[in-house]
Amino acid sequence: MSPRHRARRRRHRPLRTGLFTLVAAVAAAVALTLGTGGGQLVARPSATAPAVGTGSPSATAAALPGASTRAARTVGQAVADAGADAEGAVAVSVLDLGSGVTAGSELPGPDATGAAGSAPAADAEGDATGGHAFITASIVKADILAALLRQSGTALGAAQRAQAEAMIEQSDNDAAGELYEAIGGADGLDEANRAFGLTGTTAGRDGYWGLTTTTTEDQLRLLRVIFTDDSPLDADDRAYLQDLMGLIAQDQAWGVSAAAGPDGTAKLKNGWLSRSADGLWAVNSIGLVTRDGHDLLVAVLSDGNSTEESGIGLVESVAVAAVEALVGGGTD
Repeated sequence: MSPRHRARRRRHRPLRTGLFTLVAAVAAAVALTLGTGGGQLVARPSATAPAVGTGSPSATAAALPGASTRAARTVGQAVADAGADAEGAVAVSVLDLGSGVTAGSELPGPDATGAAGSAPAADAEGDATGGHAFITASIVKADILAALLRQSGTALGAAQRAQAEAMIEQSDNDAAGELYEAIGGADGLDEANRAFGLTGTTAGRDGYWGLTTTTTEDQLRLLRVIFTDDSPLDADDRAYLQDLMGLIAQDQAWGVSAAAGPDGTAKLKNGWLSRSADGLWAVNSIGLVTRDGHDLLVAVLSDGNSTEESGIGLVESVAVAAVEALVGGGTD
């Protein structure tokens, strides 16, 4: 870690990789207004709710830039199998940093008018960008810190370092609120995301950072900003953010870490949000996974899950399926 950013270190603990049983559920879609509850974000319904989702669960493999047709097909089939019992929408994008191969897949959810997803993706000006937008919940905290580091231009002060550590390692909401305000709120995050190249992400307004909407493609781009030289962040700032994402609290170390297998490693940020109107969960995970000599950026977004546990199980199973397919059969 660079001397510019001195985060406290803890011994990295084993990552939890267990999968959970999925239970089918259908509920009405809701628009959201964010509140906080303990260690999670709790959403409340607004007066209006757009219709979302079309069709039955089916994988649509997307060959993102640099992906081979075989990679897209292999990942798409693997994700379709892993998410066959998904209660809502789920999407994944994966990039192998060594080969440059990237692929993605999306399952729209079982009910054309249910809570399988959210509104179509749009940029900060409200123009449609294509794809499917998901609520970020706490994965946006990595984006907030990236925006803060880009703005600062120098090492963070002691107070902001402490807030950054709490926000990333413990997913502390109060720290996130303070740092969101420090970057200029929604306008500041949108401006940073334009610099980062995120075209389908819109920051949550009025301080509700957890209601930022995004796509897996944009989250893959954010991970490139954090973990590669293709970034407006300098090497010291990237190393600092990477270090914090490697120190996630043990009870939050689920998600894309499952794709690392027993001998791999992961640096990640997760997000989870419960809708108070219907009890359904958005569960997301993004990060760098090292497996079998491959360094992979992985983003999995989901919502419409009946419980936090079922959402975690879905995210983990989809992450494992996509990574195993890309590493094992899609890179030729």
